[in-house]
Amino acid sequence: MEQPREILLIKNGELALKGLNRSTFEAILMKNIRFRLRPLGKFSVSSAQSTLMVEPLEESIDFDQVCDRVSRVFGISAFSRALTVEKDMNRILDSAGPYLRQELENAATFKVESKRADKSFPFRSPDISAMVGERLLNDFPHLKVDVHHPDVLVTVEIRDAYAYIHAAQIPGAGGMPVGTAGKAVVLISGGIDSPVASYMMAKRGVELTAVHFASPPYTSERAEMKVISLLKQVGRYAGRIELLIVPFTHIQEQIRDNCPEELFTLVMRRMMMRIAQRLARQAEALALVTGESVGQVASQTMHAIACTDAVADMPVFRPLIGMDKEEIVQIARRIGTFDISIQPYEDCCTVFTPRHPRTRPFPEMLEQAEQALPVEQLVDLAAAQVRRVYI
Repeated sequence: MEQPREILLIKNGELALKGLNRSTFEAILMKNIRFRLRPLGKFSVSSAQSTLMVEPLEESIDFDQVCDRVSRVFGISAFSRALTVEKDMNRILDSAGPYLRQELENAATFKVESKRADKSFPFRSPDISAMVGERLLNDFPHLKVDVHHPDVLVTVEIRDAYAYIHAAQIPGAGGMPVGTAGKAVVLISGGIDSPVASYMMAKRGVELTAVHFASPPYTSERAEMKVISLLKQVGRYAGRIELLIVPFTHIQEQIRDNCPEELFTLVMRRMMMRIAQRLARQAEALALVTGESVGQVASQTMHAIACTDAVADMPVFRPLIGMDKEEIVQIARRIGTFDISIQPYEDCCTVFTPRHPRTRPFPEMLEQAEQALPVEQLVDLAAAQVRRVYI
């Protein structure tokens, strides 16, 4: 007689809408799950009847850690810890109470819901629910049945190979599997916004490469380590991220020495966009991503954003564009980047900040100011000096 074992049953949400391409999306999701669980041990990840199944292959694996990691994999709408038992009614009845004991002992009401995908099973779904419910009432006399708002929903699924017993589903990270929507380069600072923008693009299935502009000695090594810490936190959701660190001191000094002060920040951002675009093409990325929000600072007015976009000929995604600061902070707190972002190690965007920045610029102003700079040479030099860090 085969021993019951615990697995995860995973619902993949949006992938159900992908029609003939669903298998491709599902294969990428299973690959991402395997990658995320690899440090914990050996697992079997398979698909059957519109559900993914994750089964530990080693007894020493910590199932709480498994759930924690799976809960952050994009493409999963919900999952359940489930007990796998033989498709025998007595085995199901004997297993349900002991497996769900902790949830049922702490509840006042429950409901049993059964799903019989294998129509050859000799009991219909209502009969399965009635028998399991009766056994649970005998085993836990304090419980009452509530079919509308139960404290615990007990589910019994009869599938092709086994029966599965589980309680309520655990919410997943949602979104689409990372790697299904192409690659983008995100301009990452040490602030609150760009890590949240990175998270939101990864949630839509975008594979990320990050670009950070460093300006030593004006910025410290701790500022760089702060960015690495932020990307490690984002990587808990987005998976592996390559960080490209661009030396930016010489360019900022050139801007300071040759451009009108009121345009310092805008010229700097246009140079960043040019360099990021060069690196994006080298990485075969299809778009740039920034953490800008309309009107949040002087360089993020609509006029300023238009001037920045004027130097880019690939799409620039701004997932935070219509959000206020409090909304962004709430997401940052939820994904664990906020406390890192507020550490007092400033990035290059705070260097040579103009006292009175221009808020309604026009591209012609910036083009005229940039005539004093060897723009192409500076972009070439910066792109050639990039340092790579794998998160």
